[in-house]
Amino acid sequence: MSKPEFKCAVVPQFLDEHSNPAQQEYAFSYTVTIVNSGDVPAQLIGRQWLLTDATGHVEEVRGLGVVGQQPMLKPGERFEYTSWTRLNTPHGLMQGTFFCMTEDAHPFETPIEPFTLARTQSLH
Repeated sequence: MSKPEFKCAVVPQFLDEHSNPAQQEYAFSYTVTIVNSGDVPAQLIGRQWLLTDATGHVEEVRGLGVVGQQPMLKPGERFEYTSWTRLNTPHGLMQGTFFCMTEDAHPFETPIEPFTLARTQSLH
């Protein structure tokens, strides 16, 4: 029995030049690396992100693909992309799910573990 599986790693970064603390706007980029660690070709179809700011406010973002693409990955292949988001607080959490499909149309989900979005100066 073949097993579809994607593994993800995320590297977030505070974007000082796109933030405006006086207006409570804090911008963050995040670079996601997706690796097909399964043994069948599979495609990333859509995603859901949950962003939680420091006040506990949760925002959900859903959509097709990532950065306008729906990459098809063979076993062992990787796809990397960078996107960004904005929070109203200098730190928060982001987590999500990638919705994927094998080449022969079997759906599966890939969870993205929570990661911290933080303006370094605000943690001291």
